[in-house]
Amino acid sequence: MTSTELQTQESARELFRAAYENRYTWDAHFPGFEADCTLLLNGETHSSKVSIQPDLSVSVETADPKVQEWLTNQMKDVVTHRKRSDFEQAHGKHRFDYDGETDETGAVPVTVGGDAMGSNYKLRDNQVVQVSRVMGRVAFTINHLAKLDTGSGYISTAYNAVFKNPQTGDVVRQSKFEDTYEPIVGYYVMTKQVVHTREGDNSTLTELALNNIRPL
Repeated sequence: MTSTELQTQESARELFRAAYENRYTWDAHFPGFEADCTLLLNGETHSSKVSIQPDLSVSVETADPKVQEWLTNQMKDVVTHRKRSDFEQAHGKHRFDYDGETDETGAVPVTVGGDAMGSNYKLRDNQVVQVSRVMGRVAFTINHLAKLDTGSGYISTAYNAVFKNPQTGDVVRQSKFEDTYEPIVGYYVMTKQVVHTREGDNSTLTELALNNIRPL
Protein backbone atom coordinates (compact mmCIF):
# COMPACT_ATOMS: atom_id res chain seq x y z
CA MET A 1 0.00 0.00 0.00
CA THR A 2 1.39 3.40 -0.97
CA SER A 3 1.78 6.34 1.38
CA THR A 4 -0.90 8.18 -0.62
CA GLU A 5 -3.37 5.34 -0.04
CA LEU A 6 -2.56 5.33 3.66
CA GLN A 7 -3.06 9.10 3.87
CA THR A 8 -6.38 8.76 2.04
CA GLN A 9 -7.58 6.09 4.47
CA GLU A 10 -6.52 8.19 7.47
CA SER A 11 -8.32 11.22 6.01
CA ALA A 12 -11.54 9.20 5.57
CA ARG A 13 -11.17 7.82 9.11
CA GLU A 14 -10.81 11.28 10.65
CA LEU A 15 -13.79 12.59 8.66
CA PHE A 16 -15.91 9.75 10.01
CA ARG A 17 -14.52 10.18 13.53
CA ALA A 18 -15.55 13.85 13.54
CA ALA A 19 -19.14 12.94 12.64
CA TYR A 20 -19.20 10.01 15.09
CA GLU A 21 -18.01 12.16 17.98
CA ASN A 22 -20.44 14.96 17.08
CA ARG A 23 -23.46 12.80 17.95
CA TYR A 24 -25.36 13.70 21.11
CA THR A 25 -24.93 10.87 23.64
CA TRP A 26 -25.69 10.25 27.29
CA ASP A 27 -22.67 10.22 29.59
CA ALA A 28 -21.87 7.96 32.57
CA HIS A 29 -23.98 10.14 34.90
CA PHE A 30 -27.23 9.52 33.00
CA PRO A 31 -29.77 8.85 35.78
CA GLY A 32 -32.23 6.81 33.76
CA PHE A 33 -35.92 7.62 33.62
CA GLU A 34 -39.40 6.15 33.65
CA ALA A 35 -42.42 7.44 31.80
CA ASP A 36 -46.05 6.82 31.02
CA CYS A 37 -46.38 5.74 27.41
CA THR A 38 -49.21 6.05 24.90
CA LEU A 39 -48.80 4.07 21.71
CA LEU A 40 -50.99 4.16 18.60
CA LEU A 41 -50.20 0.91 16.78
CA ASN A 42 -52.24 -0.72 14.01
CA GLY A 43 -55.14 1.63 14.68
CA GLU A 44 -55.34 0.80 18.39
CA THR A 45 -54.20 2.90 21.35
CA HIS A 46 -52.26 1.23 24.17
CA SER A 47 -51.11 2.56 27.53
CA SER A 48 -48.01 1.31 29.28
CA LYS A 49 -45.02 2.27 31.38
CA VAL A 50 -41.46 2.27 30.09
CA SER A 51 -38.10 2.88 31.68
CA ILE A 52 -34.47 3.15 30.70
CA GLN A 53 -32.21 2.35 33.64
CA PRO A 54 -28.90 4.10 34.41
CA ASP A 55 -27.13 1.03 32.96
CA LEU A 56 -29.25 1.61 29.80
CA SER A 57 -31.28 -1.56 30.19
CA VAL A 58 -34.92 -1.27 29.08
CA SER A 59 -38.12 -2.24 30.87
CA VAL A 60 -41.69 -2.17 29.53
CA GLU A 61 -44.89 -2.83 31.49
CA THR A 62 -47.93 -3.53 29.33
CA ALA A 63 -50.63 -6.17 28.94
CA ASP A 64 -50.22 -6.83 25.21
CA PRO A 65 -47.25 -9.06 24.20
CA LYS A 66 -47.02 -7.47 20.74
CA VAL A 67 -46.92 -3.99 22.26
CA GLN A 68 -44.32 -5.20 24.76
CA GLU A 69 -42.09 -6.45 21.95
CA TRP A 70 -42.56 -3.31 19.82
CA LEU A 71 -41.87 -0.89 22.68
CA THR A 72 -38.90 -2.87 23.97
CA ASN A 73 -37.30 -2.87 20.54
CA GLN A 74 -38.02 0.84 20.09
CA MET A 75 -36.56 1.79 23.47
CA LYS A 76 -33.48 -0.33 22.74
CA ASP A 77 -33.12 1.55 19.46
CA VAL A 78 -33.21 4.84 21.37
CA VAL A 79 -30.49 3.53 23.68
CA THR A 80 -28.34 2.42 20.72
CA HIS A 81 -28.29 5.96 19.34
CA ARG A 82 -27.77 7.71 22.68
CA LYS A 83 -25.22 5.29 24.18
CA ARG A 84 -21.74 6.76 24.43
CA SER A 85 -18.93 4.57 23.11
CA ASP A 86 -15.30 5.26 22.35
CA PHE A 87 -14.51 5.61 18.65
CA GLU A 88 -11.47 3.36 18.81
CA GLN A 89 -13.41 0.64 20.61
CA ALA A 90 -16.24 0.81 18.10
CA HIS A 91 -14.25 1.33 14.90
CA GLY A 92 -10.56 0.90 15.70
CA LYS A 93 -10.26 -2.26 13.60
CA HIS A 94 -12.23 -0.93 10.63
CA ARG A 95 -10.80 0.41 7.40
CA PHE A 96 -12.20 3.66 6.00
CA ASP A 97 -12.09 4.64 2.33
CA TYR A 98 -13.62 7.34 0.18
CA ASP A 99 -16.22 5.88 -2.19
CA GLY A 100 -16.57 8.24 -5.12
CA GLU A 101 -17.04 11.97 -5.46
CA THR A 102 -18.75 14.46 -3.17
CA ASP A 103 -22.41 14.71 -4.23
CA GLU A 104 -24.40 17.81 -5.14
CA THR A 105 -25.32 18.44 -1.48
CA GLY A 106 -21.69 18.41 -0.36
CA ALA A 107 -21.95 14.94 1.21
CA VAL A 108 -18.82 12.79 1.08
CA PRO A 109 -19.27 9.00 0.56
CA VAL A 110 -17.21 6.75 2.85
CA THR A 111 -17.13 2.96 3.08
CA VAL A 112 -16.23 0.98 6.20
CA GLY A 113 -14.23 -2.20 5.66
CA GLY A 114 -14.26 -4.97 8.25
CA ASP A 115 -17.89 -4.22 9.07
CA ALA A 116 -19.87 -7.46 8.74
CA MET A 117 -22.97 -5.55 7.65
CA GLY A 118 -21.26 -3.83 4.71
CA SER A 119 -21.84 -0.23 5.80
CA ASN A 120 -21.64 2.78 3.50
CA TYR A 121 -22.01 6.33 4.75
CA LYS A 122 -22.39 9.86 3.49
CA LEU A 123 -20.97 12.63 5.69
CA ARG A 124 -21.60 16.37 5.63
CA ASP A 125 -20.98 19.13 8.19
CA ASN A 126 -19.65 16.66 10.79
CA GLN A 127 -22.84 14.61 10.55
CA VAL A 128 -23.80 11.22 9.14
CA VAL A 129 -26.47 12.12 6.58
CA GLN A 130 -26.90 8.67 5.05
CA VAL A 131 -26.14 5.09 6.03
CA SER A 132 -26.64 2.00 3.86
CA ARG A 133 -26.30 -1.58 5.09
CA VAL A 134 -27.14 -5.14 4.17
CA MET A 135 -28.49 -7.32 6.97
CA GLY A 136 -29.23 -10.83 5.79
CA ARG A 137 -32.09 -10.74 3.32
CA VAL A 138 -32.71 -7.01 3.66
CA ALA A 139 -30.76 -3.98 2.47
CA PHE A 140 -31.65 -0.59 3.86
CA THR A 141 -30.73 3.05 3.41
CA ILE A 142 -31.46 5.70 6.04
CA ASN A 143 -31.42 9.37 5.00
CA HIS A 144 -31.03 12.13 7.59
CA LEU A 145 -33.49 14.98 6.94
CA ALA A 146 -33.38 17.26 9.99
CA LYS A 147 -31.53 17.62 13.29
CA LEU A 148 -31.59 19.14 16.74
CA ASP A 149 -28.38 20.89 17.79
CA THR A 150 -28.15 20.39 21.55
CA GLY A 151 -24.92 22.33 22.00
CA SER A 152 -23.30 19.02 22.96
CA GLY A 153 -23.82 17.21 19.68
CA TYR A 154 -26.61 16.68 17.20
CA ILE A 155 -29.68 14.43 17.26
CA SER A 156 -31.33 13.34 14.02
CA THR A 157 -35.00 14.30 14.37
CA ALA A 158 -36.33 13.46 10.91
CA TYR A 159 -35.16 10.63 8.69
CA ASN A 160 -36.49 8.09 6.24
CA ALA A 161 -35.64 4.44 5.79
CA VAL A 162 -35.94 2.49 2.54
CA PHE A 163 -35.79 -1.31 2.76
CA LYS A 164 -34.97 -3.35 -0.35
CA ASN A 165 -34.44 -6.92 -1.48
CA PRO A 166 -30.62 -6.98 -1.90
CA GLN A 167 -30.83 -9.48 -4.77
CA THR A 168 -33.44 -7.70 -6.91
CA GLY A 169 -33.25 -4.11 -5.64
CA ASP A 170 -37.05 -4.06 -5.25
CA VAL A 171 -38.36 -1.76 -2.51
CA VAL A 172 -39.97 -3.81 0.26
CA ARG A 173 -40.93 -1.07 2.72
CA GLN A 174 -40.48 2.65 3.29
CA SER A 175 -40.79 4.53 6.57
CA LYS A 176 -40.45 8.18 7.58
CA PHE A 177 -39.65 9.03 11.20
CA GLU A 178 -40.23 12.30 13.07
CA ASP A 179 -38.72 12.36 16.57
CA THR A 180 -39.12 15.01 19.26
CA TYR A 181 -36.46 15.38 21.97
CA GLU A 182 -36.65 17.57 25.06
CA PRO A 183 -34.24 18.27 27.96
CA ILE A 184 -36.12 16.75 30.90
CA VAL A 185 -33.87 14.87 33.34
CA GLY A 186 -30.77 16.94 32.63
CA TYR A 187 -30.43 15.05 29.36
CA TYR A 188 -32.26 15.15 26.06
CA VAL A 189 -34.91 12.41 25.97
CA MET A 190 -37.25 11.40 23.15
CA THR A 191 -40.78 12.45 24.08
CA LYS A 192 -42.59 11.66 20.82
CA GLN A 193 -42.13 9.66 17.65
CA VAL A 194 -44.36 9.58 14.58
CA VAL A 195 -43.74 6.92 11.93
CA HIS A 196 -45.39 6.79 8.51
CA THR A 197 -44.84 3.42 6.81
CA ARG A 198 -45.75 2.17 3.36
CA GLU A 199 -45.47 -1.51 2.47
CA GLY A 200 -46.91 -2.47 -0.90
CA ASP A 201 -50.35 -0.86 -1.10
CA ASN A 202 -50.70 -0.52 2.66
CA SER A 203 -49.92 2.63 4.64
CA THR A 204 -49.75 2.75 8.44
CA LEU A 205 -49.27 5.42 11.07
CA THR A 206 -47.57 4.73 14.40
CA GLU A 207 -47.38 7.33 17.15
CA LEU A 208 -45.44 6.99 20.40
CA ALA A 209 -45.68 9.55 23.21
CA LEU A 210 -43.79 9.54 26.51
CA ASN A 211 -45.44 11.58 29.25
CA ASN A 212 -44.72 12.32 32.91
CA ILE A 213 -41.04 11.56 32.42
CA ARG A 214 -39.17 11.41 35.72
CA PRO A 215 -35.63 10.43 36.71
CA LEU A 216 -35.04 7.17 38.54
